[in-house]
Amino acid sequence: MRVQKTMYKLLIVDDEPIIRQGIKQLINFQEQSISEVYEAEDGALALAIVREKRPDIVLADINMPNLDGLNLAREIKAVDPEIRVAIITGYDYFEYAVTALKAGVDDYLLKPVSRSDILELLSKLVNDLKEKTEQRRAMDSLASLKQLEHGGNEGHHHYREMILQVMNHSLSDPAFSLGRLAEAINLSSGYLSTVFKQNFGIPFQEYLTTMRLERSKILLLVTSYKIYEIAEKVGFDDPSYFSTCFKKRYGLSPNSYRDTMGGNI
Repeated sequence: MRVQKTMYKLLIVDDEPIIRQGIKQLINFQEQSISEVYEAEDGALALAIVREKRPDIVLADINMPNLDGLNLAREIKAVDPEIRVAIITGYDYFEYAVTALKAGVDDYLLKPVSRSDILELLSKLVNDLKEKTEQRRAMDSLASLKQLEHGGNEGHHHYREMILQVMNHSLSDPAFSLGRLAEAINLSSGYLSTVFKQNFGIPFQEYLTTMRLERSKILLLVTSYKIYEIAEKVGFDDPSYFSTCFKKRYGLSPNSYRDTMGGNI
């Protein structure tokens, strides 16, 4: 499975065609992780495009017919609060800033606007989207880990809690095994193997590997540890074997997963 780099959609809203075209010609959108660019000549049309296309970022002029920039921002946030809205304006005073914040505006540019201004703005908003996506994926991985911990048969509930406590404590130990777990909770390995499968639905080694790999996904997304450091923290003494297991499970190497799902989404 090959996960594609996430690309974003931009809507440019201005009643002057020359401004919309100028922005499109000034910016290399692919370099900004933007694959689709829509245009609207007024706020009402922009809102219709937002509802149909769900752009990730909206860049709108403050002064437009039918629906001005601030009211458009309010309407967009009502449709989808996750859409980033930036306003181009000639106003630069405190009252305007307060009104813009209340309308849900994420950022704004002051006229006259340069190419570097737009690049800086888009980079900031795209990075914000990437961070939010990274956080969601980290939370998804954590939820998967929690589901793994609480899944399985309800029998031997007392053993399950003991098993999870020992496994979480020993996850970074490459020598941790079913035998070690059996010793820790004072059961025979044979009986523990049966109890384990009754509680978790899969054999011990498969469950342990899944726990380690799910934990590694979280570390890849929320830390800057090197791959060998993450391998060590989740109980792999061989980084190459860790990378092999990770790619076999998720279709990406650990580095590719971090680049695709994390900082370079």
